[in-house]
Amino acid sequence: MNHQQYKLEYEVYADASALKQEDASLLDEARKVTDQAYAPYSAFKVGAVAKLANGALVIGTNQENASFPVGICAERVLLSAAATLHPGVAIESIAISYNNTKGKSNHPVSPCGVCRQSLLEYEIRVKSPIRLILSGLEGNVYVIPQAGSLLPLSFTSEDMK
Repeated sequence: MNHQQYKLEYEVYADASALKQEDASLLDEARKVTDQAYAPYSAFKVGAVAKLANGALVIGTNQENASFPVGICAERVLLSAAATLHPGVAIESIAISYNNTKGKSNHPVSPCGVCRQSLLEYEIRVKSPIRLILSGLEGNVYVIPQAGSLLPLSFTSEDMK
């Protein structure tokens, strides 16, 4: 038997003021866009803002539905919009924030499994890593150099060949 180990490296900042200006601005926009989320059931509003390689900004917010499987996460709304409005253009960075209107929004949260798979697929499609900037409305900020690193042992199109 042989053992393998998976290691995830990321940066941790005490708050947004410690970020580079461009990252801080992107995170500020993500925090603001949480107001546009439609989350009447969970009261957990997520906002995402991407900076594309062509300089464009694209936003996404979670959109819930009374039929729970019908809702869609902010990250996938953003990826769909980016792919539609800017086909083939790489995403350099995505800032993701949330407003838990029933509790605290003071620490980073990570994309769900479905969003991790979608982010990885987008990276593969455009052949470019996506940096993630994760934070709540305040507190620590995580910067993850490549979204695909959040999904070890992933399933990709290579597995279907």
